[in-house]
Amino acid sequence: MKRSVQQSAFEFKQRGGARPGAGRKRLSPRPLVPHRARPKLSGRHPLHVTLRTVEGVQSQRSRGVHAVLRAALREGAERFGLRVVHYGAASNHVHLVCEAESEHALARGMKGLTVRLAHAVNRFLGRSGALFADRYHARELKAPRDVRNVLAYVFGNARKHGAIVSELLDPCTSAACFDGWKERFAAHGEATWLARARTWLLTAGWRRHGLLSIRELPRGAPFERLANSA
Repeated sequence: MKRSVQQSAFEFKQRGGARPGAGRKRLSPRPLVPHRARPKLSGRHPLHVTLRTVEGVQSQRSRGVHAVLRAALREGAERFGLRVVHYGAASNHVHLVCEAESEHALARGMKGLTVRLAHAVNRFLGRSGALFADRYHARELKAPRDVRNVLAYVFGNARKHGAIVSELLDPCTSAACFDGWKERFAAHGEATWLARARTWLLTAGWRRHGLLSIRELPRGAPFERLANSA
């Protein structure tokens, strides 16, 4: 009589999975941009893009770093269907006002631009490795008032974070190339060295809510004295 053979059952310890504390630990102290598929873009709306640098890198507003940052932005302002129209540099992040023909143009253009910026800044500082801490954050601007608010935000963001800027127009932004100021400045109407806007919202639409005034931007003590005399 044949004896039935029963197969032994082995238990395997599970690794990973949706349990408390599972997965790769976050290195950045700030919440990261989720790695989700980017939404489709129509090409008709401007974009507000933010790039954050890793900890320990010299301020993006320091004279030497900003000079190479500015040069790299100029060289990569219009490539692969991405157009960088305005920018503003803070100590540890850079704001861009862009236009992209599609989500693919945005992805390809931003990849090329971030590589260009990283190579330029790293070369100047004599460092290697990643310059930007995370994926870029991009938000589509679909309304005239939204575009106007973002322009004011980008031109005044450094002051909001406590930077002391003695000039009316922050030199670490493209504010001098902006032709939508209510006031007249010595640098007003300076030829842009970035890409020219093509979307209706960024060329004309935002103006429905009035030209921007320097008095709308965040203020510091030196700025107060200059603004009051303007």
